[in-house]
Amino acid sequence: MEKEQKILFVRIAVTAALLVVLHFVFAASSPGDEGSGILSARGLAKIICYFVTYLIIGYDVLLEAAEGLKEGEPLDECFLMVVATLGAFVLGAIQSGEYTEAVAVMLFFKTGEFFEDYAVDKSKDNITALMDIRPDYANIETGGEIRKVSPEEVPVSSVIVVNPGEKIPIDGVVIQGDSSIDTRALTGESIPRDVKEGDSVVSGCVNMSGVLRVRTTKEFGESAVSRILELVENSETSRSAPERFITRFARFYTPAVVGLAVALGALPPVIRFFMSLEPDVMTWIYRALTFLVVSCPCALVISIPLTFFAGIGGAGRNGILVKGSEYVERLSDFQNIFFDKTGTLTKGVFSVQGIYESELDDETFLMYASHIECASSHPISRSLTEAYGKEVRRERVSEIKEISGKGVKGLVDGVTVAAGNEKLMELEGVTAAESKAPGTVVHLAVGGKYAGYALISDSVKESSPGAVKELEKLGVRRLIILSGDSKDAVADIANKTGISEYRSSLLPEDKVSEVSKVRDEGTGWVAFVGDGVNDAPVLTVSDIGIAMGGMGSDAAIEAADVVIMDDDMMKLPLAVRIARKCMTIAKENIIFSIGVKVLCLLLCALGLAGMWIAVFADVGVMVIAVLNAVRALRTPALN
Repeated sequence: MEKEQKILFVRIAVTAALLVVLHFVFAASSPGDEGSGILSARGLAKIICYFVTYLIIGYDVLLEAAEGLKEGEPLDECFLMVVATLGAFVLGAIQSGEYTEAVAVMLFFKTGEFFEDYAVDKSKDNITALMDIRPDYANIETGGEIRKVSPEEVPVSSVIVVNPGEKIPIDGVVIQGDSSIDTRALTGESIPRDVKEGDSVVSGCVNMSGVLRVRTTKEFGESAVSRILELVENSETSRSAPERFITRFARFYTPAVVGLAVALGALPPVIRFFMSLEPDVMTWIYRALTFLVVSCPCALVISIPLTFFAGIGGAGRNGILVKGSEYVERLSDFQNIFFDKTGTLTKGVFSVQGIYESELDDETFLMYASHIECASSHPISRSLTEAYGKEVRRERVSEIKEISGKGVKGLVDGVTVAAGNEKLMELEGVTAAESKAPGTVVHLAVGGKYAGYALISDSVKESSPGAVKELEKLGVRRLIILSGDSKDAVADIANKTGISEYRSSLLPEDKVSEVSKVRDEGTGWVAFVGDGVNDAPVLTVSDIGIAMGGMGSDAAIEAADVVIMDDDMMKLPLAVRIARKCMTIAKENIIFSIGVKVLCLLLCALGLAGMWIAVFADVGVMVIAVLNAVRALRTPALN
């Protein structure tokens, strides 16, 4: 329990005890007794004692109401509670001589606030526990010695030592050792992942067996663990439709209920007076004050943001990072989805299947191709280097120029070399051979002459066909592949994944155009799933951009609204189910809270519910709504 909550708990206990004591002290007092009137010594002592008790429990509410008046925003729950309870004091002084209800209502309100804060804090603690991935320290190796330091103090390219049982504090590459690492906190996967020298590791994972020496590739602030925590902590910066509804609702609702309360307290006595009936002014003022107490929209204000916070935390536990509640809403209801091919639907692990239509021998072809591609980290470039099997000496290469969407051109040993697709060959003025086999084709021109092509193939992720079927079950209308690859290669992947629509040989700007075209049709929100640097523009232009975080580039992850940490395509339909559950809970809370609120307001207006019952109903609705919101933490199962 935090310090503020402990203090509030003491205030509640002291106020409750004082109410009991005051009840017995002034039990014999009544308005009709001699010396017990408001102006008598006993009457003054009574109202002072009760008012001091009231201040013990409600002084902060009075201060917040005054602050609201000062800032020109008076119509909040504190203002309503102050008006209602001070009004009850005035009624007690004039009519009954009893002030217990005024203090008790404030006591009940603060007790509800105590349990509300406790429930919200507990929910956030649960989410934080699920996301307990922040490392406390890093073992940095300098001059043969190991020092324990804060992860923030470790510069890039430092060597850190990760012992068994410790969290990997910063992203890096293993330079010595092999081990199994627990990735559950980041990806939700229960099966440990084996790593060895040369493998990349990310912060937040737990080293399970051997000692690892890791060379850091990022600062702590840019590492995976920092990004995840930042995304979850800042998830409330974007607002969903239900949250925007609450803001608009409160803007009209609060002035409306204040106006109705004034009318309830003033109009019936006037009407009764003209009908020659007893005006019964105090009864209607009491009902109006009770009406104000009931009108506080606590349940909505607390439960809706908590629902999205819990949903985003639950998604994060499964390795799905959502950058805000606005994207939860969009994720729940997109109707069109575009997929990048390489590294998204496929594994992104390429191998050279053969070299065709070339007058060069295979080794010479691969020498030119691997050297001209040496500046690229693209999987296709790596496959050419692996096929060459020899050291690529970058000093042999000069004047490298990447031609977006076409390929790369430069000098290898002073000879002009171009490697890329048919469009690049056209640009070079050479005629490229046509390949009938499915796969990625890299054409090569050497010294201004066509030198053949390499056929490189990728394999479909095991999870891609299942993910496509699940998305179709979830009612996504259109699934389309966008790729810069050849038509045959894209058609082959489309056939294997069960996607009927595809576009091939696209430049990055063509992908943007395709997505924009579908957005302009107005057939529902448009999602794009990608992983590469070239995908950043189209991720940005789509209604919801989804990046594959395992193989994805930093640019793609930064541009995306949702990041799937382990590249598992089945996490995509899971993310949709989590988002839909979150939206359902938010709507349930809105309907339930407003429904009960309207019913209680009617009962108060008719005099069928007193102020105690009104506060109880308000607090009860809030607690139920908060408990319902916490359900968003539980992950829905896929069919």
